[in-house]
Amino acid sequence: MRIIVGITGASGAVYGVALLRALKDLGHEVHCTVSEYGWKVLDLECSMGEKDIRPLVKALYPVEDISAPIASGSFQTDVMCVAPCSMRTLGAISGGIAGNLLCRAADVMLKERKNLVLVVRETPFSPIHLENMLKLSRIGVGIVPASPGFYHNPKNLDDLVAIMTSRILDSMGIGNNLFRRWNGI
Repeated sequence: MRIIVGITGASGAVYGVALLRALKDLGHEVHCTVSEYGWKVLDLECSMGEKDIRPLVKALYPVEDISAPIASGSFQTDVMCVAPCSMRTLGAISGGIAGNLLCRAADVMLKERKNLVLVVRETPFSPIHLENMLKLSRIGVGIVPASPGFYHNPKNLDDLVAIMTSRILDSMGIGNNLFRRWNGI
C-alpha cells in the first residue's frame, strides 16, 4: 500500500514513530510530513529528528511544501494517518483549512473519499474538540483516541504503544500482530 503519515506537535510522538516502524516492517510505501511542532515534540519525547525519520519512509516532505506530490489527488494513495493529531490540526481538517502540506494531504484524502485516520491526543476534550471529531467521523474519518487498553496486561511502555499502534493499523485496514488480541475471559 502507498500510505501518508503526518506527525503533529501533540504529545504522543511515540505513536507516529511506532506507526512508521510498523509500516516499514510490513513493507508499505510511506510518504511522511511532520509539522514544525511535530519536530519539536519528536525531539523532546523521542530524542529523534529528521535523520532518524528519513530511513523509515520512502519520502519525507517539508510541511511548508504545498507542491509535494501528496498535495494532489492525482498522486494515488490508499490511506493517510495523522499520529498524533493535535487539536489544531483536527480543527483545520474539520474546517477544510489546508494551510500546510499535512492539512492539504488530509483535505485531498477527504475529497478523494479515501481512508483518513486521526490519532487524536488531548485530555480532556472540549465540546469544540468533540464536535470536530463528530463532524469528521460522520463523513467517514477514523477517529482513534490515543487511549491504550490494559486487558492484555502490559508490562512496560512498549506494550502500551504496541496496542495503540495495532489499533491504528486496524483502523487503516492493515493487518498486524503487534499484541495479543482479546479472546474473551
